[in-house]
Amino acid sequence: MNIMDFNVKKLAADAGTFLSRAVQFTEEKLGQAEKTELDAHLENLLSKAECTKIWTEKIMKQTEVLLQPNPNARIEEFVYEKLDRKAPTRINNPELLGQYMIDAGTEFGPGTAYGNALIKCGETQKRIGTADRELIQTSALNFLTPLRNFIEGDYKTIAKERKLLQNKRLDLDAAKTRLKKAKAAETRASQLNSARLEGDNIMIWAEEVTKSEQELRITQSEFDRQAEITRLLLEGISSTHAHHLRCLNDFVEAQMTYYAQCYQYMLDLQKQLGSFPSSYHCNNNQTPVAPIPSASSNVIGSSALTSTSGLVIASPSNLIDLKECSGSRKARVLYDYDAANSSELSLLADEVITVFSVVGMDSDWLMGERGNQKGRVPITYLELLN
Repeated sequence: MNIMDFNVKKLAADAGTFLSRAVQFTEEKLGQAEKTELDAHLENLLSKAECTKIWTEKIMKQTEVLLQPNPNARIEEFVYEKLDRKAPTRINNPELLGQYMIDAGTEFGPGTAYGNALIKCGETQKRIGTADRELIQTSALNFLTPLRNFIEGDYKTIAKERKLLQNKRLDLDAAKTRLKKAKAAETRASQLNSARLEGDNIMIWAEEVTKSEQELRITQSEFDRQAEITRLLLEGISSTHAHHLRCLNDFVEAQMTYYAQCYQYMLDLQKQLGSFPSSYHCNNNQTPVAPIPSASSNVIGSSALTSTSGLVIASPSNLIDLKECSGSRKARVLYDYDAANSSELSLLADEVITVFSVVGMDSDWLMGERGNQKGRVPITYLELLN
């Protein structure tokens, strides 16, 4: 029974406090009551914390979008995280593209130029997919997790103490208002001293003033204590910024590693595909430029070398002699070539044409002749015949 009485009294006291705060808050909004302002330093700290929270949320959400563009996948990962379960491994877009390329190249034939190139591209795409997966894991651990811990941990504590400070301020201002009203009533009662009844009123209001002053001292003390607690928490925002800066450096380093890996993978792929004629690398609408010959392929000859990708490329041996002589030679066409303009000659693989050098012509080109047709042809498409 005593416990029940205690609960009822506590409930009534809490209800009274809530009502007092609500009245004070409403009167402040209507301009009918004074409001205790926080000191400028505390206000600045509160503003800094709120600003940190807003921008941390935006950066965190956009980083999640950057690392995982698929919203359905993000929702699935969120659900598994809340259930404290590991999300199933999902093949990402580069890995899927790589698998399609490998399957297509296998079906077209690894021995064909196109099939072999597709397989090489597919293997590179899968390596990029692996690097992408490592970027996501590293960024989530070193960057997203600390940001999320701040939002869901530190800032929630700050928000809780800030709300408690707001309530203590309302209690303080309500106590000030009651003391002000009690003193005003005491003053009016002292002016009406002609009867004994009024004298009793003076004693009553004097007691009310004393009680209000004591209540004000208590609420002021509680407000000051809560303001100090809130201030200490808010001053930790500077440490949070320093921690987030370290996390940002980790994120940048992870991105740098990822892009460096991708660049190296694509550079290796480009070298492997470098054995293909340039017309295989550009759009049909673009003007093809003859490949720049390397030290091992700047002359035309009858031999062929196999590149690191397993593709057969021409390895000419006596282009210099042909350039220096004034006569013509027969050459077999290695690949189809579509002329980019009227000054060039279109070629068909395996046909034999007559080639000769022209003074002043670019070293990557020869003049080709087929019957009455004549035009420039790229030297890397030709194999010189004896």
